[in-house]
Amino acid sequence: MEHALPRAATPGAPGHPAEALRPRVPVQPTAEDRARGEHTHGEPPAPRTPLRRTSVRGQVLDGLRAALVAGDLTPGEVYSAPCLAERFGVSATPVREAMQQLAVEGAVEVVPNRGFRVIERDARELAELAEVRALIEVPVMLRLAHSVPADEWTALRPLAEETVAAAETGDRARYADSDRAFHSAVLGLGGNRQLTSVAADLHRRAQWPLVTGPLSRRRADLVADAAQHLALLEALAGRDLPAVQSLVREHFAGAR
Repeated sequence: MEHALPRAATPGAPGHPAEALRPRVPVQPTAEDRARGEHTHGEPPAPRTPLRRTSVRGQVLDGLRAALVAGDLTPGEVYSAPCLAERFGVSATPVREAMQQLAVEGAVEVVPNRGFRVIERDARELAELAEVRALIEVPVMLRLAHSVPADEWTALRPLAEETVAAAETGDRARYADSDRAFHSAVLGLGGNRQLTSVAADLHRRAQWPLVTGPLSRRRADLVADAAQHLALLEALAGRDLPAVQSLVREHFAGAR
């Protein structure tokens, strides 16, 4: 396909090659310009941030994560971006981007020309995740029990109480969010953001449902699990190290 050549600009005109060689003097904004908030050629325009698209993608990602925890997305099933987009009332683009993020996290896998398959997980994988979480969190909590004042543990009590309230409603997605928030706050007192991020990722993966067995834990199991948060705070505040170690390991074992 042939492309038409641009016409030569008239000498002295803005588009003429000689014009590009002339030194350009930046135009300084006047006080009046500044007062009106206007930009001149000497000022770079303010960057535009696509907040709307980012917000939609984030909301879709949160919705998909909640659907995974609640079992609304069945392990082994393939879901297309357009189908999920219709469900969320958005275009396919933010759904596709959110599913790509879930693929990075290991929740789904890409099926070319079809969509995304929810990963099928078994009890062994869940047990391995619980073991790794214990290896990370138990030593950290034992160390924090030595150094963190009791009043800082008391300040985390509302987060623990939120897990109890969420468990009593039987809302698995709400409980999953509050459970992660509590554990992140506890580990966050250590000041190691990398450790907190890794632990949060492992925690999220441990909350996805299994392909076999009961779809989710019973409400009574969630309530018992949440009660351990309150007991853990008391043990940490009292610097009862044996109780801390026992509660954390029991907590992870129950999550399996």
